[in-house]
Amino acid sequence: MYFTMKKNIAIVMGGFSSEVNISLKSGGVVYNNLDRQKYNPFKVHIFKEKWIVVVENAEYPIDKNDFSVRINDTKITFDCVFNAIHGTPGEDGKILAYFDLIGMKHTSAPFYQMALTFNKRDCLSVVKHYGIPTAKSVYLNKGDKINTSKIIKVVGLPCFIKPNNAGSSFGISKVYSAEEFMVGIEKAYKEDSEILIESFLDGTEVSVGVIQYKGALKVLPITEITTENDFFDYEAKYQGKSKEITPARISEEIAEKVRIIAKKVYLILNMSGFSRSEFILVNNEPHFLEMNTVPGLTEESILPQQANQANISLSDLFDNAIEMALNK
Repeated sequence: MYFTMKKNIAIVMGGFSSEVNISLKSGGVVYNNLDRQKYNPFKVHIFKEKWIVVVENAEYPIDKNDFSVRINDTKITFDCVFNAIHGTPGEDGKILAYFDLIGMKHTSAPFYQMALTFNKRDCLSVVKHYGIPTAKSVYLNKGDKINTSKIIKVVGLPCFIKPNNAGSSFGISKVYSAEEFMVGIEKAYKEDSEILIESFLDGTEVSVGVIQYKGALKVLPITEITTENDFFDYEAKYQGKSKEITPARISEEIAEKVRIIAKKVYLILNMSGFSRSEFILVNNEPHFLEMNTVPGLTEESILPQQANQANISLSDLFDNAIEMALNK
C-alpha cells in the first residue's frame, strides 16, 4: 500500500470551528480526486481532542513531534500536507505555524498571511491602505461600551453585524433597526470576541478565485451570487437557498475591473495557494468584502465551479496545489 515512489499526502480536515462538517466534506473530495498513480493520500482528522489518521474506519494517532503516524508497525511520514480545514486552526494559520516549525510543506500561504486574511478587520485595514473600496465599518471587542446611535451614524441602516474571525456566515445578522441591533451583536459575540459592523452595500455580489496555477497567477471565471434569503448566509450557502451563476452576468468591462482588483488584493496580501475573494458591485465599482484562503472544495463549492469553467478538473486543481507546495 505505501510505496516510496509515490508521495505521501496528509489531507488535514475537521478543525475546531462551526465549519467542521463542511471541512470533512471538502477533505473527502480532495481524498477522492487525488491521482493514485502519484500520491498515497491519507485522511487526517484534526479535532481538539485528537489528531488521527483514518484508514478504513480505524483510527491511528498522529505523533505531533514530527506529524508522522504508525500504521501496523510501519512509520509513515508525509511529503506534504493538503490543508482543507475551514476556520481555525487551518484557515487562521495556527496549524501552519506548527508545520513551518517542523519543516513540513503545505498547500496554503504562510501562516501570517493566513492569519491576516482570516481576521476581517485587519485584512480590510491593509487593503483600504492601497485604495481598494470597502464598506464603511466599525469594530468592537467584547466588553466595549456600545453606543448604538453613534455606530448607526457611521454605517447607516440596514447594516451587517458579523464575527471578525468566523467563516461560512456563522453569526452574521443583517440589522434593519436600532431595536434589532443588540440581538445581532449578541449573536456575533457567540462566535467571536471581536465583531465587525459594516454598512450595507447595495449591489451585485460576485466571488472570484485567484490561484497559483502552473507557476503563474490565474484569475478564475467570476461567479455571481443571488440568494432567496436576505443575504448570502449559511442556509443560502449550504442548503440550496442561493444560485451561483458562473460566469457572472456582468459586462466584460466590469468583469475586467473585478479581475484586476482581485489580482491586486491577492498581491497586496502577499498570498499564495488558493484564494476566493468576495466583492459587491456598487455603481459598477467592485467593493472588497473578504478573502477565503481555504474555500469550500466540494463539487458544488464556488471555487471548483470556477475551475470547471476554466477547464481545470478537481484532480488537476488539487494536483497543482501539491506540486506547487512541493516545489516551494
